[in-house]
Amino acid sequence: MGPPEGESLALAPMPKAADAAADAAADDAAQPAARLARNAVDSLPTGALAQKLALARGERRALRVKLGIDPTAPDLHLGHAVVLRKLREFQDAGHQVVLIVGDYTARVGDPSGRSALRPMLSTEEIAANAATFSEQAVRILDPAPPRLAMRRNGEWLDMPMSELLALARTTTAAQLLERDDFATRFSQRESISLLELLYPLLQGYDSVAVHADLELGGTDQKFNLLLGRDIQRAYGQPPQAILTMPLLVGTDGERKMSKSLGNHIAITDPPEEMYGKVMSVPDAVMGEYFELLLGRSAPDDLSPRDAKRELAGGIVSWLHSAADAAEAERRFDRLFVARELPEEIEEASFQHDGGVLHLPGLMAEEFGISRSQARRLIDEGGVTLGDRQLAAGEHDVPAARADGQVLRVGRRRFRRLRAR
Repeated sequence: MGPPEGESLALAPMPKAADAAADAAADDAAQPAARLARNAVDSLPTGALAQKLALARGERRALRVKLGIDPTAPDLHLGHAVVLRKLREFQDAGHQVVLIVGDYTARVGDPSGRSALRPMLSTEEIAANAATFSEQAVRILDPAPPRLAMRRNGEWLDMPMSELLALARTTTAAQLLERDDFATRFSQRESISLLELLYPLLQGYDSVAVHADLELGGTDQKFNLLLGRDIQRAYGQPPQAILTMPLLVGTDGERKMSKSLGNHIAITDPPEEMYGKVMSVPDAVMGEYFELLLGRSAPDDLSPRDAKRELAGGIVSWLHSAADAAEAERRFDRLFVARELPEEIEEASFQHDGGVLHLPGLMAEEFGISRSQARRLIDEGGVTLGDRQLAAGEHDVPAARADGQVLRVGRRRFRRLRAR
């Protein structure tokens, strides 16, 4: 997609007087730029955000701030919320967010941070995930049309072959192989698919399609975001500025938050579950959570336990409500401080076979886990029936013993069992 016929989107050269005026405007924009770039890892090129703010002010328009998310999983988590919160800051400053749900790029699979080709999703999976993403994003973003434009890149990436070839001409294979993940795989003689090489070009073309002034992403997206600048230039557009945000560490305190790693906190988790998961975050990463999710420093006048309570309550209040946070804290204290059972426990009925209940099968059905994972939880001492922890290998129990008892899996999952 090039500029409209007869219209150039490139910045025309300015005379010296105009240069001086532009410099003064950029100076005026330096403070708001610094505020908007708070907690960012990269703001590139240096001074570009202030220049973009000054230019937009001079043209009496809002910045177009782009974020692309591929719907490769059904839920957004707090790692996504870091960037979404930053986008909300731009909205609150009067700018427009363009949220691109990558229904087309999800078919390719972003290779960022990957050592192998991602598995392809079905069209149905992508469509379902894309709908979910759109609904969940507005829990954080202002949904008002002047402040939010939601697009799907299938609108423009389902292009004729001639346009795809034109896009491919903007970039060399050598440029793409400079990426750390590609360079590593290439040096180790591991396969790199042509689809993966195309991905950064397709993401860059998204910026062309929406005329992005600024693009946000995680630090693992830095190469893609910078390449987007080159592709915009090739299409005659002013190149976007970029901001990269830190990758939030998951609840294990070690690896980046990811649903595939099981260390995530979904932004749609119920208040009680969200509160409990935040309370399980290691003390060492609390400061990062405070800064990136609540926009403030961790309190230094509280014990780690009380600081974590404040963190958990703050996150639940943000994504749910203050009343939900208070109730989640009360229920947490009931379970983990007073060691009492929840006030309400969902029932699970079971059909016993010869007077025996096979627990891994019931756990898989009730909690959405695999049978092998259920067996592992039992073997590791993470499952209690009634008042007794199940022993390793105790996968089958007498139905008479299970009937009416509370099954506790991990710290927060409960079912009262009923034989039928």
